Amino acid sequence: MQSVLIVDDEKHTRDGLAAVLSDNYDVFAAANADEAIKMLDAEIFDAVITDLRMAGKSGLSVIDKAVSLPYKPACIMLTAYGNVEMAVEAMKRGATDFLSKPVDVEKLEKVLKQALLKREKQRREDEEKKSKTLREIGHVPAPPAIAKGVSVDENNIIASSPVMRRVIEQARQVAHSKATVMLTGETGTGKELIAHLIHNCSPRKDAPMIAVHCAAIPANLLESELFGYEKGAFTGASQRRIGRFEAADKGTIFLDEIGEIDAQTQVKLLRFLETKSFERLGSSQNIPVDVRIICATNRDLKKMSDSNEFREDLYYRLNVVEIKIPPLREHPEDIEPLLKSYIKFYALENETSEVELMPDALEVLRNYYWGGNIRELRNFCENIVVMSPNRKLYAKDLDAKFKGRSPQKNDGNFAPQHSSLLKSENEAELIKKALETANGNKSKAAELLGISRRTIHRKLSQSHDK
Repeated sequence: MQSVLIVDDEKHTRDGLAAVLSDNYDVFAAANADEAIKMLDAEIFDAVITDLRMAGKSGLSVIDKAVSLPYKPACIMLTAYGNVEMAVEAMKRGATDFLSKPVDVEKLEKVLKQALLKREKQRREDEEKKSKTLREIGHVPAPPAIAKGVSVDENNIIASSPVMRRVIEQARQVAHSKATVMLTGETGTGKELIAHLIHNCSPRKDAPMIAVHCAAIPANLLESELFGYEKGAFTGASQRRIGRFEAADKGTIFLDEIGEIDAQTQVKLLRFLETKSFERLGSSQNIPVDVRIICATNRDLKKMSDSNEFREDLYYRLNVVEIKIPPLREHPEDIEPLLKSYIKFYALENETSEVELMPDALEVLRNYYWGGNIRELRNFCENIVVMSPNRKLYAKDLDAKFKGRSPQKNDGNFAPQHSSLLKSENEAELIKKALETANGNKSKAAELLGISRRTIHRKLSQSHDK
């Protein structure tokens, strides 16, 4: 389901638009431009509908932020002060369309649908053009934000090290079976790429592969997202909706951050694994589907099951075949080719020349800890391609963090490694350090700690309640 962010400082307008659009879209809301900009940093949205005149920053700042993102959402401007000049300015900034308030709901739905179709067509054309160029220069792994909705195959995985070649061999071997697969490893290690590899090497490759980020969906909505619901199942359920499992029939469903699902959804998932069927919310009819499950986690589900945080029977049902994805520091042979590939990709993406890594810089980067793994490396490459004043990067140009002591050493510094850190008595202090490191961005702090954004919100709420 496509996601829409509504930005308006009038609560009744936000709520009204959300109620209208929620039947067909995942709807999120922000009360002002600053809140919207933070949400755009943390999440990927397919469309943004924003008011123009609001307290604080105007809706034009939301448009500016949205169009600056790698995965640009369609943007629709609303205003009670509509005029030609404002419409022209909004369109110049990147808005897809412009509507006056009070909003004609039918017209908005039509405009939104057209904007999304136009954006999808443009995205496909851009991807086709880039893919053609990439084939000419050699395969380069595309970042998830760029590759959303695009098939990822084994040629996108750069892996020359023995440890990663072993992971790929395991993935290919299990691909031809029907076994449920558990992918484990730290955040940012490439678990979703391996999931795509398994699907693309399997007999199900021509059927859908549907990815579900379990931590990104509110707990009270996750069950209906996975299994669907009938008309009238709850307030606002105006029509039947199929869930992700039904949409993935004959194919594969990838459940990322499986450790974040709530107890009720765990029960229903266990039931599905036992019967290969499920009931939509609000129905007693069993619906059989043929779906292969691949799940992923950066948490220790065995410890969670021992402490009754995760059902033990579900853990064993999911963990039929476990493939451990090693952190980048355990296959340093891949660091240099990954750096060069991502630099090439982002140079193409930003229509600029490549940055050459000089030998002394490469040596520092090979020895860096890469706590955020490939995700951190990818972000580093995009940063230097965009921000380097010249096209050669020496060790002296690198941020001080790359030259510091390894977080593996017990020097009292913050070490972004495992969510098990949060089991300590100093979890509040660790979260505080993570937030300081991430400049207050909860999503980035959660990534550094190797936990989900939902978990860090829960921990913060618990600390505030004490």
